[in-house]
Amino acid sequence: MLYGTNEARVEKTIPSGGKWFSMDNRLVYSPVGMLLMLFLAFLLFMVVGFLFLDLARTAFTKIGFTWGQALFVLTASLLGSSINIPITDMQCSVPMVRDRNIRAFGVPYRIPVVESVSCDTLLAINVGGAVIPSLISIVLVLRFPESLSYALAGIAFVAILTNRVAKPVQGLGIVTPALFPPLIAALAAILMVYVWGAPHDLIFLIAYVGGTLGTLLGADILNLGKIRNLGAPVASIGGAGTFDGVFLSGLIAVLLV
Repeated sequence: MLYGTNEARVEKTIPSGGKWFSMDNRLVYSPVGMLLMLFLAFLLFMVVGFLFLDLARTAFTKIGFTWGQALFVLTASLLGSSINIPITDMQCSVPMVRDRNIRAFGVPYRIPVVESVSCDTLLAINVGGAVIPSLISIVLVLRFPESLSYALAGIAFVAILTNRVAKPVQGLGIVTPALFPPLIAALAAILMVYVWGAPHDLIFLIAYVGGTLGTLLGADILNLGKIRNLGAPVASIGGAGTFDGVFLSGLIAVLLV
């Protein structure tokens, strides 16, 4: 076990021009300039982005899509991530929480303001996070009708467990742990194939359909009654973007199995 001490302070000079900075007697060294650090961060972002797109393409090809179809679906999901289709207004009976920005001595603060008035929650459905994954799931089941019973069982399995861990958050909506739905969907697909005797070729389809429709049903649809009293200004089925829980659940589940 290591303990800090205040008895001595070490100073060092780096020939390459780097500098040592002392903070609470702990030395923090910055070997490169800020511009280079930003450039490296940009490269890291690009590498991670391309890696994710390649993994997503791999997941789609596993469930029967060609490379071109996978690219089209990813592009459509990206463009649809910012589109929310309004469904209805839900009257809520709790005060709505808003953020008010206040600046003091040059420091901005966000202060929640509670308005003791009736409010409306706009219920919408996200195109990239709900509509497109749902359509893909329906097309897959229609394309492979022998998977219907196994897919429904996987959806029910994921929906029940996801609903158990979904948590309503005041002023925000319904949230779930990020990796829980895909893990459960992958487990459901494995159980369907190796325990209940589903054809092995359907394992990727069961994982994707269970991960998408099961998450939508368990996290969002079954919790619509709770959304009314959360005081959230907008409740979007499918999340706030393309790569949210629903979209990722299907892809990660396919990659896991």
